Amino acid sequence: MLKSLANTIVFVCLLLALLNCNYLPGRKETINLNVVQTKTAPFAGFLGINAFEWDFLDNTNSHADEVKVKNMQSFGGFRHYLDWERIEPDKEKYTFNPAHSGGSNYDMVYQICRENGITVLTCLKNTPQWLLSTYPKEQRDGDDVPAPYGSNHTDPASYILQAKAAFQFAARYGNNKAVDTTLVHVDKTPRWANDQINTIKIGLGYVDYMECGNEIEKTWKGAKAHQNPEEYAANLSAFYDGNMGKLGRDAGVKTGDPTMKVVMSGLSDPNPAFVTGMIEWCKKNRGYKPDGSVNLCFDVINYHFYNNDATPGKDNCTVGKAPELTIAAKLADDFVTMSTKYANGTDVWITESGYDTNPGSRQRAIAIGDKSALITQADWMLRSAFLYARHGLKKSFFYMLDDVDKKNAMSYSSAGFVDGGKKRPVANYFLQTKKLLGGYSYQQTISKDPIVDIYTMQGKRIYVIYVPDEVGRTANYDLDLHGSSSTKIYRLLPDADDMKMEVVPVKNGNLKLAATETPIFVKID
Repeated sequence: MLKSLANTIVFVCLLLALLNCNYLPGRKETINLNVVQTKTAPFAGFLGINAFEWDFLDNTNSHADEVKVKNMQSFGGFRHYLDWERIEPDKEKYTFNPAHSGGSNYDMVYQICRENGITVLTCLKNTPQWLLSTYPKEQRDGDDVPAPYGSNHTDPASYILQAKAAFQFAARYGNNKAVDTTLVHVDKTPRWANDQINTIKIGLGYVDYMECGNEIEKTWKGAKAHQNPEEYAANLSAFYDGNMGKLGRDAGVKTGDPTMKVVMSGLSDPNPAFVTGMIEWCKKNRGYKPDGSVNLCFDVINYHFYNNDATPGKDNCTVGKAPELTIAAKLADDFVTMSTKYANGTDVWITESGYDTNPGSRQRAIAIGDKSALITQADWMLRSAFLYARHGLKKSFFYMLDDVDKKNAMSYSSAGFVDGGKKRPVANYFLQTKKLLGGYSYQQTISKDPIVDIYTMQGKRIYVIYVPDEVGRTANYDLDLHGSSSTKIYRLLPDADDMKMEVVPVKNGNLKLAATETPIFVKID
C-alpha cells in the first residue's frame, strides 16, 4: 500500500508539472566538433535511476532481495525518493533502522549501494503529517512548503525543522566521524514487544549527496506549495548549513557532515533564471567567500526535462522524440553557461528524464522499423546520457525503475526499466554500458552524423558511434584508428548482461563502420 501510494504521489507530481509538455521546439542538437573537455566525469555517473527503498528490500523491508539488488546493479547512481516522514514520523523522533514509518532498513539500503559502487543522492521530499497539521485541513498536502503554516517563506528560520532532519541524516550517513553525539538522536521506543531498537550511528559513509525537495516551484498547487527563487534559497540556506550556523549546532547538512554535497531541487520548469534568482538572494543574505566568490547554499544545480514533440507556448506534446532532435542539448548548454558565469562553475545535473512504453502515452518511445518501442526506449535513454555528457553535465538520473502502471496511457506512467522484476532492454543497455564504459570520461566529439564521441581512461580510448535520428537510418563512417591493425567492436544486446564483442582487422589503420540508431563501441587498448 505504501509503495503504491508513494509511486502515485511521484507520478501525479510529474504529471501536473509537465502536463502541458510545452518545452520542445523541433530542432537538432548543436555540437561543437573537436572541442576537448577536460573537467569531465566518469560515465557511470550518467547512468542513474530514480527509485525507492523497496527496490532493494524484500517484503519484510529488513533484508536485501537478491533479484532487486541485481537489477539495481545496472545503474551508477540512485536518486532516492525519501519522504521526510519516513525518518521523522513524529516531531524530533528520528528512526532509520527500522524506520517507524514503513519499517524499512535504510542502513541496509545505503550499505548495498556503497558495496555495489552506486552513488546515492537522497532527495528528502514531502512535508510530514505532523507539520501539515499546522495548516488548515483544506490546505494539507504533502507538497506544501516545508515550514509551519503562516511562516515567512523568505526567512531561513522558518525551515529549521527540515534543517534539523537534514542534520540528523547527514550525521548518520555522511563521512563525519567527529559529530558530537549529544546532538544526534533516535527514537529508541519499540513499536511492539521484542522489536528491534534504533541506535545512534554516525559517519557511516554511505551517502554523498542530499537534495532539498523535489520540483519545489509547484505553480499548479498554489502558494501553499510553490516557492519562488528567493523563498527556495532561504529554505536551501537553512538546509545547507543551518543558514551559516545561525540556526544552531544541529541544523543543516554541512553541520552534520562538511563533505556531503547539497543538490538543489530538480526544477520542473528548466529555467536557468530561477537559479540566478537564488544566486542573487545568496549575494544579499550570505555574502561572499574570502576568494570573492558568492557564498552559495548549494553544491549542484539541478533540473528536469522530458523530450517530446511539443512547441513552447503553442501546443501539447503527442509523442516522445529522440533526444538529439529536441532542445535537450540547448538546455544543458544554457545551464552550464549560466553556472560558469554566475555560480562559480558549480556542477549541473539532470535528475529526471525518460520515455514511456505504453502506445497511448504522449511521452512514449516509438517502434522504428523492426525495433519495438522497448528497444527505442533503450536507445533514446542511453543516447540521452551520452548527450548530457557531451554538453558538460556531470550526472544524469532517469525516471524511474518501476512503472506506475504500464497499462495506463497517462504520461510518465510506463517509463520503467523493469517489468515484474525482469529487466527491460533499457536496464540491460545501461548495465552493459556501465561495465564497458563506466570508468571512462567523455573527451570530445569528432563527427556529428553519425555522432562519434571519444571517451578515455588512463590512456585507453573508446569510440561511441550512432546515428542521431528516429527513422531507422544508417550511415557509413570511416574511423581513423591511427595505425592499429585490429580492434574490438562491442554491440548492445537487449536481453543480456554483456555486450557482444568481436575482434576485427583494420586495413591501413582505417575501420569502415555502418552506424545505426543503436550505439556501437570501438575500443582501443
